[in-house]
Amino acid sequence: MANSDAALSYCGQEVRKYDNDRFLTCLFAPPDRREALFALYAFNLEIAKTREVVTEPVLGQIRLQWWHDSIGEVYAGAGRRHEVLMPLAEAIRRFDLTRAHFETLIDGREADLTDEPPADRTCLASYAEVTSAPLAKLALEILGVRGASADAAARHVGIAWALTGLLRAVPFHARGHRLYLPRDVLERHGVSERSLFDLKPPEGLKGVVAEVSGMARTHLEEARALRGQVPRAGYPALLTATLADIYLGVIAKAGNDVFAPRVQMPNPFRQARLAWRAMTGRY
Repeated sequence: MANSDAALSYCGQEVRKYDNDRFLTCLFAPPDRREALFALYAFNLEIAKTREVVTEPVLGQIRLQWWHDSIGEVYAGAGRRHEVLMPLAEAIRRFDLTRAHFETLIDGREADLTDEPPADRTCLASYAEVTSAPLAKLALEILGVRGASADAAARHVGIAWALTGLLRAVPFHARGHRLYLPRDVLERHGVSERSLFDLKPPEGLKGVVAEVSGMARTHLEEARALRGQVPRAGYPALLTATLADIYLGVIAKAGNDVFAPRVQMPNPFRQARLAWRAMTGRY
């Protein structure tokens, strides 16, 4: 395991700093696959931060189109000089990664440019799927695991992880006047957008959080029902399921109050739980 930033590539440093949860899962992958995983997750950081680094939607669309074009060039046998794209291109060629998964991830980020909350739970699940599940499937491919059952497990884990992340990010998004909770569920629990944007969440928000948490837990159950059909070599790509369990547990202990400070704090038991799951052949 890497003990300092100096021992890491640029992509490794970026993932360690900005996506530390996935960085930890990479440490349970074979050493010869970690750099490819770092490149993959660094790419995800690049497209996921689009909304935060542009001042207007059209600039975000230009940024996402750049990634579309750049990925296309890699598959055409060319490639641009970029600190993330170059190692990603190497991973794409070495592991024959599926182009459609990259395109789905990029297209999914266009929803971030609208600032419109999902209409209902189905729309929320769809957003979670397109922005997270293809990433888990690509990680499986890097680990040499393909097949319908593995893809299905990756889909469920990806959705659960995205939903968990969106819950933990409610305060961050609210400060930026953005919302990823289903509009119909908010209305049913009497939660207005204004109350969230004013950072004065009503009691009803806890009911909304409970519903979305339940969605995430259902997907985790579906993923684990497939465990016997997924080769253990692919488990490092699915270990975010373990982390989702941890964070959902913290949210539950906080009474479904996602504004509670403990929800935002790094969990000190993450590495130990990951190590135990990896050692016992679970995710």
